[in-house]
Amino acid sequence: MRIHEIELFQFRNHTHTKVTWAPYMNVLIGPNGAGKTSVVDAIHYLCMSRSFVTSSDSHVVKQDTKSFLLRGHFQGQIRAQFQLSLSYSRGDGKKIFVNEGPLDKLSDLIGMVPVVVLSPQDEQLTKGGPVERRVFIDAFISQLSRSYLRNLMEYRQIRRQRNKLLQKYAEGGSFRVHKTLMQSYLEPWNEQLVRVGSKIMDERASVIMQLERFVQVNFTEISGLEMKPGMRYDSMVRGWEENEELTVDSDKAKSKAEVDSPTTLTRVERIEQCFKAALDEQFDKELERGQSLVGPHRDEIVFYLDKVELRRYGSQGQHRLFALALKLGQLDYYTKELEDAPLLVLDDVFGDLDGERVRILLEHLKAHQGQSFITAAHPVAFSDFVDFDHPDHLCITIKDGNVAETN
Repeated sequence: MRIHEIELFQFRNHTHTKVTWAPYMNVLIGPNGAGKTSVVDAIHYLCMSRSFVTSSDSHVVKQDTKSFLLRGHFQGQIRAQFQLSLSYSRGDGKKIFVNEGPLDKLSDLIGMVPVVVLSPQDEQLTKGGPVERRVFIDAFISQLSRSYLRNLMEYRQIRRQRNKLLQKYAEGGSFRVHKTLMQSYLEPWNEQLVRVGSKIMDERASVIMQLERFVQVNFTEISGLEMKPGMRYDSMVRGWEENEELTVDSDKAKSKAEVDSPTTLTRVERIEQCFKAALDEQFDKELERGQSLVGPHRDEIVFYLDKVELRRYGSQGQHRLFALALKLGQLDYYTKELEDAPLLVLDDVFGDLDGERVRILLEHLKAHQGQSFITAAHPVAFSDFVDFDHPDHLCITIKDGNVAETN
């Protein structure tokens, strides 16, 4: 997949910027605050309908204006040529158009143009709480699988409705019914939560296991350290993992004798049985707190180096290198699985790397068959690796929200 041209209107500090891209490596040079990140964030917007820098659309509207507009011309293997437009206006929200035809749902955009972003914000993937890692893995899989995205959206709706019921009970009043009756009220929602949530957990576990291999290769190459990275999907729903015997701790749940042998069940079926048992175990706590306490919305992805948890014990350098290997692993995974090579965005990632790490990363980029977009405050050593006189590559200078120079 490649983007031939992009236009920004009233986006961050850009009044009107238009760039025609080279098919392979594109480098944007300029001082901090010049507007480099805004350009590559606009690419991410057109691919994912959101910013990778901020969670609020209103924050990217140019100061003293009420709306922004982005346009991009794309070309790929599946879709020969097409135009994407995304507009946002305070009060009217966001609208997306493909070849001037409106998309009914924002989610229809996801996966149309696969993209991988490496940025300073990636350190939150290793240092932050479970939410950051769940968001990462959900976005990761959603670009690969439409069915996963549909399940994710359905699960959120089911959980929202189930939580409303639990909140009513927790608030008391006229709705405070007997627990047995409350169980009957929850049962239809439990069945749906288990059915959809088990598919999500199964898909996450499979992808994480495969992604781990790519991360290990990239970490070894980039870091030069004799440490083995690892990833584990850690769920509150216990006992469904491969080669693990199904067990139940609660008297309210099924006993081991009542659970079918794991060899006769698919993994999704094993997850479903353990999910139901976990809901029974947490029933009283859920009534007390008024919210769903079990499911993929509470799960965690744990990162390790030599079996030591990275979040708790990793050094600053180890966090940075793991995050970099994670995103490069995502790039390799997409390149292997997708017909169209993903777009690759690197925003200000070279400043904290030493010379050897810069060299290794640039060699990795040269091997990437897709299109890359790199921002940097200084030229670094790009010209030693890339011939910008060749039409396959482009180097531009951004200044005060404008393209000031093209090399």
